[in-house]
Amino acid sequence: MTSPYQLGWFSTGRDKAARDLLTVAHNSIKSDEIKAEIAFVFCSREPGEARESDSFIRLVERYQIPLVCFSYQNFKTRQNSSLAEAKISLPQWRLDYDREVMKRLDSFTPDLCVLAGYMLIVSKEMCRRYDMINLHPAMPGGPTGTWQEVIWQLIDNEAQQTGVMMHLVTPELDKGPVVTYCTFAIRGGHFDRYWQEIEALPAGNPKAQRARNALFKLIRKYGLAREFPLITSTIKAFSQGKVRVTADKKVVDADGKLIKGYNLTSEINEKVRGINQ
Repeated sequence: MTSPYQLGWFSTGRDKAARDLLTVAHNSIKSDEIKAEIAFVFCSREPGEARESDSFIRLVERYQIPLVCFSYQNFKTRQNSSLAEAKISLPQWRLDYDREVMKRLDSFTPDLCVLAGYMLIVSKEMCRRYDMINLHPAMPGGPTGTWQEVIWQLIDNEAQQTGVMMHLVTPELDKGPVVTYCTFAIRGGHFDRYWQEIEALPAGNPKAQRARNALFKLIRKYGLAREFPLITSTIKAFSQGKVRVTADKKVVDADGKLIKGYNLTSEINEKVRGINQ
């Protein structure tokens, strides 16, 4: 009997979304929608660091998934490096941290690693070691950064649409080859009320700021609803052999043809129909 497709799960566990993403994947596996197994969860925080990550760690334990915790903050402090340095490039402590992470995960042989709320840039060595995909809350070619940074950029740039994508992890932040994605409009319907208030009022007006905040929350609501089915559909495609990563880190289909990103907008819209529209 062949062993199920092996997944590695990387997260910082810093918010409810991180827990929800793991729950969605776990439930999809338990219901046999995805024929795979989460071989381990790696958390870049340790128990006692933060309330949210403690909740994430307890969730992993409840699911009885092998858990490896290793705090990058504690490691950084011991290495006497600064976060300001880390934002410019990967300093030596980050390379050392990734090497230590790989040592701690040495007993696992994942077919695919999923980054879902993992708040660190991955080094070249780790990218070479594992086939890794990342969930990013923007469409291909869209803004980079955290989901908060992405949404504020969308509002500041008066964007017409956005989306969610899964891409191959490379050392260049949020720039790896796209595997799957979906898009949605942020104009029309419920969105226009807030855009109209923002455009009609001076930037510093309190009412304009309230409209910006409301628009921010609405964009997040629409995006978050799509993250769950997109990550499930993507993992399912990998586990079925419809998508794979080559030795030279290219994303191809079952026939070995290069993929530039599957547009799953229609499929994802069907799955979220009635949730937020």
